[in-house]
Amino acid sequence: MLAVLAAVAVGGCGASRPPVGEVGNVVGFAGAVAADEPRAVLVARDVLSSGGTAADAAVALAFTMAVTNPSSAGLGGGGVCLVHDHKGKKTEALEFFAGSDALGPKTTRATAVPAMPRGMYALHSRYGRLRWESLLVPAENLARQGETVSRSLATDLSMVAGPLLEDPEARKVLGHSDGSALKEGERIVQLDLAAMIGRVRSQGPGSLYVGSDARILVEAVAAAGGSLTLDGLRKTTPRWTETLQVRVDNTTAHFAPPPAAGGMAGQAWAMLNEDEAYRKADADVRDNLLVETAVRAVADRGRWMQPGGASSVAPAELVGKERIASLRAGMDPRRHVPVPAQGAAFTENPAAAGFVVADAEGSAVACTLTMNNQFGAGRIAPGTGILLAAAAHPAGRGPYALAPMLLVKHNVNEVLFAATASGGGAAVPALMGVAAQTVLGGGALADAVAAPRAYAHLWTDAVYVEQTNDKTLAERLEKMGHRLGAVNALGRVNAISCPEGLPPKPDLCRVATDPRGSGYAVISGKD
Repeated sequence: MLAVLAAVAVGGCGASRPPVGEVGNVVGFAGAVAADEPRAVLVARDVLSSGGTAADAAVALAFTMAVTNPSSAGLGGGGVCLVHDHKGKKTEALEFFAGSDALGPKTTRATAVPAMPRGMYALHSRYGRLRWESLLVPAENLARQGETVSRSLATDLSMVAGPLLEDPEARKVLGHSDGSALKEGERIVQLDLAAMIGRVRSQGPGSLYVGSDARILVEAVAAAGGSLTLDGLRKTTPRWTETLQVRVDNTTAHFAPPPAAGGMAGQAWAMLNEDEAYRKADADVRDNLLVETAVRAVADRGRWMQPGGASSVAPAELVGKERIASLRAGMDPRRHVPVPAQGAAFTENPAAAGFVVADAEGSAVACTLTMNNQFGAGRIAPGTGILLAAAAHPAGRGPYALAPMLLVKHNVNEVLFAATASGGGAAVPALMGVAAQTVLGGGALADAVAAPRAYAHLWTDAVYVEQTNDKTLAERLEKMGHRLGAVNALGRVNAISCPEGLPPKPDLCRVATDPRGSGYAVISGKD
């Protein structure tokens, strides 16, 4: 979906603008937003129109998604963000992973330590402009007053309704008295969650981790059969870190470092750019290049990834010229060359939600949030409204598939491209396909996001291709020696593309959300 939102009118001739914090404060281009859930996008759009930064909009969006899209995002979960601050001319990563805690004597289902509230508070503390309290009001109101169930939430509910609604607290919020799940268009009211967001709004998240609410939360998690300790809460803190960087000419692609999927994404991006491989390739070869680079990055992950997802080598070395040259060795752009599998096979959990935000001043945020499983552990902590994330697991349940990306032209301090992808193992190939077609191939963003995708499975040496009416992709890959399989959809991407930079030419910016989902994308204040 490619969307443009007209500017908010500002009264008659000579009328003064609303103050900062009120919709309409920004005249003209206010920013761009794309996310997997439409209602959250509208909240972020209003924050940008009110004079908020990209970080402000990201905070409001994340808390709103905790209300409207609990299958993939929530206070009980975590995630990772990339941030480019235009004023400070700096790009960095913010990690707030929902890790595991010690199991208690009454634990029946291992759950994660909630990390999202502290993560968003850290983002706001460093890069926010509007008051923290104002950013959480929309989410609190939606939880208290109710909101219609979106198509994406209804679809997710339908897939796990049986086991999910066995939990009495989840059934009170997400189901009917007869045990059936809520349907699209029905109303979902979350009074306990509204009260919890209200406390985080008025007191900040500190109380949830070391204050009076921390003990209440630990007891509630225990009552739900989950695993959480006061020590685990206290020790859960977000971490600002350097990004994994791939420099090409005067642009730098930024990725989240391991344990997030940035190691694979960075390597794939470096391979596509080495010797201008993708840019110079014929159209019928580019599809094979995407598949071959992605599968080599997966194979190399088996060499460097340690238990827990950390890298055995420095992140910069993962994308160093020597390592990239070794990965490309023997690769033929016109035919499939099998790659020996490395490491243990595991499947990254596909449950995640992504969003990108850019503001009028040239700052941008790209985040991927996760509950480590669809609807997390499937338990709501009684009296808190918090849906608990599933405990992280080295077999693929955790941050391994979180894949945000920022492309920045640092010599002029301009963001050229921002994107985030979800969908487990398909996230990185989906992200690379959109980025390559848009940035390297010069294609339209909407076309790149909608284009058919392929995903190479390292351990079976098969390529899975989306089933569409257009068979061109499948025919090209089969001709080059790939053994094919069919799949309905591969990954979801949200992206902002500003080929001439943001700023100074926002008129050329485009924003898109993936048609495989039910998200939304807007450019706020564009005439």
